[in-house]
Amino acid sequence: MGSQTKYLLDESRIPKRWYNIQADLPRPMAPVLHPGTMQPVGPDDLAPLFPMELIMQEVTTEREVEIPEPVRDIYRLWRPSPLFRAHRLEKALGTPAKIFYKYEGVSPAGSHKPNTAVAQAFYNREAGIKRLATETGAGQWGSSLAYAGALFGIDVTVFQVRVSYDQKPYRRALMESYGARCLPSPSTETEYGRAVLEKRPDHPGSLGIAISEAVEVAVKRDDTKYALGSVLNHVLLHQTIVGLEAMEQMKMADTWPDVIVGCTGGGSNFAGIAFPFIGEGLRGGAKPRVVAVEPAACPSLTRGRFAYDFGDTAHMTPLTKMHTLGSTFTPPGFHAGGLRYHGMAPLVSHLLDLGLIDAVAYQQVECFDAGIQFARTEGILPAPEANHAVKGAIEEALRCKREGRSETILFNLCGHGHFDMAAYMSYSAGELTNQSYSEEELAMALAGLPSVPETS
Repeated sequence: MGSQTKYLLDESRIPKRWYNIQADLPRPMAPVLHPGTMQPVGPDDLAPLFPMELIMQEVTTEREVEIPEPVRDIYRLWRPSPLFRAHRLEKALGTPAKIFYKYEGVSPAGSHKPNTAVAQAFYNREAGIKRLATETGAGQWGSSLAYAGALFGIDVTVFQVRVSYDQKPYRRALMESYGARCLPSPSTETEYGRAVLEKRPDHPGSLGIAISEAVEVAVKRDDTKYALGSVLNHVLLHQTIVGLEAMEQMKMADTWPDVIVGCTGGGSNFAGIAFPFIGEGLRGGAKPRVVAVEPAACPSLTRGRFAYDFGDTAHMTPLTKMHTLGSTFTPPGFHAGGLRYHGMAPLVSHLLDLGLIDAVAYQQVECFDAGIQFARTEGILPAPEANHAVKGAIEEALRCKREGRSETILFNLCGHGHFDMAAYMSYSAGELTNQSYSEEELAMALAGLPSVPETS
């Protein structure tokens, strides 16, 4: 067996600035539109939801954004995160490829999500905000914001998608341990939640519905803002600390990735690992192939339409151009709850449209197969979401084996699966099945996309 190889950076090497890929895009993104006027939104349109500093980060085209020292100080609790070479997985696959993974499960919440949760809580605290409302799928984002809220003295209310609320009670317990209030969505606490339940009392929920509930709470109270764990530009910006560290660690390993793999739901962990490397390529450096892996049961990149759509189901948000399955689309209740979003981050969607990344979709069971193989060779049990990245990396390694190519593969192991044991118990019992969405429902959701003038 190959020995374990770990690449660690001293905490003094924590990046001082996040990277903004908007500075290097060959073509700028489509503007965010106000659904009433179909005109580009301004800072005042977003002010009810976010503090001004985050709004400025959302729209800036500066290449670097300084990380506040109080945020870096908290990052030091777990950052820089380790980079590993997966020797044992390589041997099990019989591949000439070198497989590296950046492990974000070392954070207090067990995933990459605190990278932005801490930053968002800091900026809200600086703006005098006392309460934050948010949504969560699997619970990784909800527990991360709950943790960040505890650090900065902010009350946090989390609307957790009902199917995940039921599947993952320990994630809920973690949120509550950090002091947050966790509610199943759709809930009876918002007008929209009650309207959904009136039509379908057993609704499994979706991230689009949970976002609507959290936004409704935020806009009704002056002391409350909304926080989002993925999709938006400033969230992806904060996650680039992952890729920036990985660049330094790949230099330590005296190699550079030929292929980068990340799982994609809303796009934050994928952007975190990939954007700094893509930016390097756009500025004339090496250009690795970048693969976004999504669930076949919610395939926004591979089956969605690149079009303007609402970010939520109640149509309370601005319109963004993204790969979308339609804001009314409800994915089936597969276990990777963090990947059950109808749309993809506009920045990630834009990169796919530019041909700068590739996208593939895999079924639930084959992703769990990959996660189990990874656990039995490398020792870390991945979160169901991260299993998609593991699957993508394994497929790339097997391609290298077929082609006799000794490529270097890097993927983001964005979180551990310690709170997802119910899913693994179902897998071990042979009860885990692939989930399918309704083609008819998808067609209806896409037919309902908002009509946006071509000139916009």
